[in-house]
Amino acid sequence: MNDGMGGGAVRTPGAAGRALHPVLVTLSEYMGAAARRALPPEVVRETKHHILDTVAAMVSGAALTPGRHALAFARAYGGAPVATVVASDMVIGPIEAAMVNGVLANADETDDNYSTGGAHPGCAVVPAALAMGERLGIDGARFVRAVALGYDVGLRAFKLVARGGILSETHNVVGTFGAAAACGAIAGLDARRMRTLIDYAAQQAGAGIGAWRQDTEHVEKSFLFGGMGARNGVTAAMLVEAGWTGVDDVFSGPGNLLRSYAPAVNPAMLVDRLGEEFEVRNTIIKKWSTGGPIQSALEALRLIRQRRPFAADEVRAVTVRVATSAADKIDDSAMANLSMQYLIAVMLLEGALGFQAAHDDARMNDPDVVRQRAKVRVIADERLERLLPRRVAEVEIAFTDGALETERNETVRGSPGNPMTTEEVAAKARDLIEPVFGSGRTERLVERMLALDAVTNVGELRHLLQRC
Repeated sequence: MNDGMGGGAVRTPGAAGRALHPVLVTLSEYMGAAARRALPPEVVRETKHHILDTVAAMVSGAALTPGRHALAFARAYGGAPVATVVASDMVIGPIEAAMVNGVLANADETDDNYSTGGAHPGCAVVPAALAMGERLGIDGARFVRAVALGYDVGLRAFKLVARGGILSETHNVVGTFGAAAACGAIAGLDARRMRTLIDYAAQQAGAGIGAWRQDTEHVEKSFLFGGMGARNGVTAAMLVEAGWTGVDDVFSGPGNLLRSYAPAVNPAMLVDRLGEEFEVRNTIIKKWSTGGPIQSALEALRLIRQRRPFAADEVRAVTVRVATSAADKIDDSAMANLSMQYLIAVMLLEGALGFQAAHDDARMNDPDVVRQRAKVRVIADERLERLLPRRVAEVEIAFTDGALETERNETVRGSPGNPMTTEEVAAKARDLIEPVFGSGRTERLVERMLALDAVTNVGELRHLLQRC
């Protein structure tokens, strides 16, 4: 196994006098100091963008099927009144609240994601940090730092495991490690206890199988992508905070994390440029309230229409080329917000795509929509697969007059190469929140989330996050 130590690396002794893996030492020391470490202003700004975007997803997700199931669970199961359940009137236990809010955050497929797929960090990290932050009464600056750490650790763990090829499902990896790191920072765990936290995160992170793709109501997916990782992260932090002990070096010895998840991968990538490259800035905030692989295609269609305005009946056929690993997820999916054919059809008919239309499953069978859906063909393209993590889509529209328009989109708005402005993020949040909370409270919530670093106690946010 490649341990990433190099020829003359020195191992730091652990609690039992054994040498610790140097990558684990570097990672745990960084995590242990994260709550006190100031972030660059651009990282603070981007982290607040992702927190607002995730909160907006929680609010809008509460009205969808996964959200309704999650809220019913919260009402039946409860727990001590410690943490807020967003878009409800409930205050429940922190582990339960993290899980429920994680499901809400992924329920509407508008939460952030990493462009290769396999990683939706915000829907696990933010709910876990909110629950743990309320429990301990932390200020907004610490909350922002903890969330940024969650992205750094969760996405680095995801990249390690994805490159290792042992686990076919990685959403719980990013969620569990990210949420655990954020909660550990909120709890003020030092480097030694952070090593135990990583151990308990590792024990929980391998769960998750691809059967979620068979659930057409998105409930299991929302649990796997958001709820499970958020729950695991809070659990790991609270166990360590309560004094639980475990393996001091889960990177070494029999059955260790590296051998189990990524035996042929250099673990040094976990700490590569840590503190210099912040993963929250590498994570996409979706412009459109749809699955990640659809974003570039919708943007390409918008750009074509900008060049040549047209009515839906002027279109004879639409061909969409996407990466091979994306095609099976979005090609004629039974879920509206994951169906390329349906979403393109709405764009053809209306020239726009809002949250409500993107989640209108009943409308998929509307005769006008069905007629437009029949024009759309999705092609899995190996050329585009090789370009990942850039999500590239090529859209070709054949018109009834014989004209042909094509567009290749490589940097959809909201991606690292084409980030949204603060006002664009706020506008998207308003679109998701206003139908639930109304315009006045929505505006107050958006303003408060964008000024999080001035909040003295995150518990103060409760009155803005809940239904009146």
